[in-house]
Amino acid sequence: MTRTEFIKMCGVLGIGIPLQHAITSCEFSGNSKSKFSGKVLIIGAGAGGLSAGYLLHQQGVDFEIIEASSIHGGRLKTVKDFADFPIPMGAEWIETNTGVFEDIVNDKSVTIDIQTIPDNPDRKFVNYSWLNFFDDYIVPKISNKITYNTEVTAVDYTQNKIIVKTTAGEFTSDKVIISVPLKILQLGIIQFTPAFPQGKMDTIQSLEVWDGFKAFFEFKTNFYGNDEYNFPLNSEKDGQKIIYNAALGQNSNRHILGLFVVGKPVLDYTLRSGNELRDFILGELDAVYGNKATVNYVKHITQNWGNEPFIKAGYLSDYAEWRTVKKLSENVVGKVFFAGSEYTDGEDWVSVHTAAQSAKIAISELMAS
Repeated sequence: MTRTEFIKMCGVLGIGIPLQHAITSCEFSGNSKSKFSGKVLIIGAGAGGLSAGYLLHQQGVDFEIIEASSIHGGRLKTVKDFADFPIPMGAEWIETNTGVFEDIVNDKSVTIDIQTIPDNPDRKFVNYSWLNFFDDYIVPKISNKITYNTEVTAVDYTQNKIIVKTTAGEFTSDKVIISVPLKILQLGIIQFTPAFPQGKMDTIQSLEVWDGFKAFFEFKTNFYGNDEYNFPLNSEKDGQKIIYNAALGQNSNRHILGLFVVGKPVLDYTLRSGNELRDFILGELDAVYGNKATVNYVKHITQNWGNEPFIKAGYLSDYAEWRTVKKLSENVVGKVFFAGSEYTDGEDWVSVHTAAQSAKIAISELMAS
């Protein structure tokens, strides 16, 4: 079953996308202490890496998160000064029920107060974002454990102690959790010694990673309404290209239209830049909305995920085969583990809640190895 088939099945049954069993079946108590006494290095401070570090903190396990960029969050990237509400340049929607917040925080003593609204088939934050959630509830507990501006170049897990080579020197640990985008592994940016088993390498290289692009345009008036518009593509497996009212449900009087593109259609945008890119998008919007876009244009902002040096792409295709996705998440010799939205148990992938769930699975396996 592909991710798209899974989502469609949920829609036919009249249910929301459920939380994966892993997030509830792996019990982690903030008061319990693990028997594991070594150190864990987490490579990448996106949703999966942050969630993994937070869970290790709750277990009292020594860990460190190594982040290549100067900020945490990865594809949770949010722009705060474009409008009077957060603009999510990456992860935007809540693709499950709101119980996911309590599951990620994993602490019944913490009161979570987050406003959301339905945005079929998902939900949207109100004047908030996924990055805000992590900054409010997760990062404060582990901020002193994150090392920034440190790009990992090699991981040697030959000996008992794992040696992680970076642009800032060497780190050692007993276990390592890889929480970098799949494209980084496909490009061989991190060298592993020994090389991963051939089956693992074949799985990594076999999966299609879609390119990703987003844009937000402010206009003088709302001429586009509240309905989402899907551009027709040659094949649904080519990706997705939609425009939507990004200000819908926000406490705002601004008129912000969002453009979300993944897969083959992204090339139309990455081949252009500056005013040419702006005018190309306005031309597309004029064609859809009767030449009302250009005359009402105020400003815009864009995000090409292929240009991000430590991300390199959008995300794993919705049409991946679930068994292959599950194989992708399997650890290597009980030393190298994986956490992130692409390293799941195959029930669902490429969303923030699946990244958090994958972290619980990875740490459960790590503790038992």
